Amino acid sequence: MRHRLAELRGPDVPAKALDARALAALAANPGCARRAILDGAGVDKARLAGALGAPSGFGQSQFALTRGNAFEAKVKADGGAELLRLAHTRLDPGAEPPAGAAVPDLTAHGPEGRTARTALALREATQAGGWTLLDHPMLALDVAGSLAFLEPDAVVVHPDGSWSVVEIKSFPMLDGSADPAKVGAAARQAAVYVLALEEVAARLDPPPRVHHRVLLVCPKDFSNLPAASAVDIRKQRAVTARQLARLTRIEEIARTLPEDTCFAPDRSAEELTAAVEAVPATYAPECLSACELAFHCRERSREEGAVTRLGRPVRAELGGLTTVEDVLAAARGERGDPEDPAVAALRRAAALRAEALESAREAAPCP
Repeated sequence: MRHRLAELRGPDVPAKALDARALAALAANPGCARRAILDGAGVDKARLAGALGAPSGFGQSQFALTRGNAFEAKVKADGGAELLRLAHTRLDPGAEPPAGAAVPDLTAHGPEGRTARTALALREATQAGGWTLLDHPMLALDVAGSLAFLEPDAVVVHPDGSWSVVEIKSFPMLDGSADPAKVGAAARQAAVYVLALEEVAARLDPPPRVHHRVLLVCPKDFSNLPAASAVDIRKQRAVTARQLARLTRIEEIARTLPEDTCFAPDRSAEELTAAVEAVPATYAPECLSACELAFHCRERSREEGAVTRLGRPVRAELGGLTTVEDVLAAARGERGDPEDPAVAALRRAAALRAEALESAREAAPCP
C-alpha cells in the first residue's frame, strides 16, 4: 500500500505530513473520497491546486506563524514553568504545585522513533508521579488504513498519572473569552490529539486517564502575556471519532483509480485534472475554510449544478434531488414523485410563491 500511495503522490515527491488540523477537516467531511486519498498519499494539495489553476489562500500567513511561534516560546520558557502553573490552576487545582517538573528529551530519528520515544516518556512519567511536561511529543493515529503522525504543542502528565493535551494559539483571549469559532476549531484539533493519546494509554496496564478537558493558552487581551482556559472537548472527540471511523479505507479508494493515476506536481494541468476528477468529491461551502482544493471543487460543483454547493443542510432537505435543475423541475411539477416529501414541499413552496407574487401585483397601484 505504501508503494501504491507513493505512485499516486509521485515517485520522487516527498509525502506531506497529515497534521491534526487536516484530520479535523477530514473528519468534518468524511464522504469526500478525494480529500481522503490525497491526504492519505501525502499529496501537497496547495501545490496541486496551483497546478490546476485554482490556487487557494487557505492557510496561515507568515506573520501569524512567526507571532505564534514567539508566543509559544514565551509560554514554554524556563522549563514550562508558566505553562505548568496554568495547567495546575485550570485543570488540577487540588494537586500539589508543579515545582521542579520534569521535561524529558523526546529527540529521536524520524517520526516512528519520536513516537516510540514519546510513548516511553509517557509511561515513565506516569510511573514516577509528579508533574511532567512533554514539549512537542509525537503521536500516531491510524486513519482509514494510513498512519498519521501528530505533534501537539504539549502534553502534561499530572501527579496522579493522568494526561492532558495543551493547545497554544496566538489569537487573543479578551476579558477571559476568545472568538467562539476559533475556540471551536482549536477544540476539534485537540480532539484528534486526545484520540491519539488514548491509543497510547490503552497499551499501558493499567491505562492512564486521558482528560477530556484540554488547556487552551492564548495571549491575554492585547498583550503577550499568557492566559488559559479549560475547554471541554467531549462532544468534538465523539464526533471526530465517529467521522474518522466512517472514512472509506484508503486502499479501497486506491483500487478504484486507473493504474496511471498520479498527482505529481510536474504533470500537465490536463493530466492532473483527469487524475483529480477520477476521485469523487463531496464539496460543501465549509470546504473553503478547510481545504486547499476548495476553489477547484466549487467550480466543478457549479458546472454540474450540484446542490451540495448550497450547503449540507439544504442538501439533506432535498433527498434524492442532487442538482439545481432537478430541484427547479420538481418545483414546477415537471419531474419527481409527488409522494416524495421533498418534491411535495417544493411544489407547495412554489405555489405559495406564485400566490404571493399575484397578490403583490394586484395590490400594486396602476401606473
